[in-house]
Parts: sequence; C-alpha cells; structure tokens
Amino acid sequence: MEQTITILKALSDPTRFKIFFLLSRKTLCVNTLVSLLQISQPAVSQHLKVLKQADLVRAEKKGYWMHYSVNQRKVKTFLNELKTLLRKDKVKDKVLMTEK
Repeated sequence: MEQTITILKALSDPTRFKIFFLLSRKTLCVNTLVSLLQISQPAVSQHLKVLKQADLVRAEKKGYWMHYSVNQRKVKTFLNELKTLLRKDKVKDKVLMTEK
C-alpha cells in the first residue's frame, strides 16, 4: 500500500501528471519536455526525479541525451493494486485501516 501512496503523491502534481501523460505516449528527452511544457530544464528534471523515485519513469542514455519513458510494468502493477483497494470488501477495509 505504501508504494500506491507514493505513486499517487507523485502524480498529484499537475506538471508531473502532464509529464507522465506525455511519456506514456512517447519516449522523450528533457529538452523536448521543456519545449512542450514551457517550463525550465531544472524544473523538468526535478519532476522527473520524483517520477523516477516512484519507479513510474525509466531513463535510458542515448548518445548525449537521457530519454525517458513510462515504466509500463510498474503502471500495470499500480493499477491492479489500486483496483483491489477500491473493491468493496469490509474485511479488507479493517485490515487496511490497521496497516501503517
């Protein structure tokens, strides 16, 4: 459940959500994200850092540039966990409320 909370926090920022959305469509480098979002390179890099810490985004160096893409496996796992959490099950609710 902690990982689900971490992911939800990472996606709660509108700019990070936009970055995540763009990367879900296509692998992009920081300069492209800067151009698309009209924010500074350091800002994009900080948002990518949070998304990488949540394991939502992967980075791959190609030549001089880092290219970023969505970690599809992590997203699939997250969606399955969220779906399970949202099911109506009173027994699970009691267990959930006692977890730290």
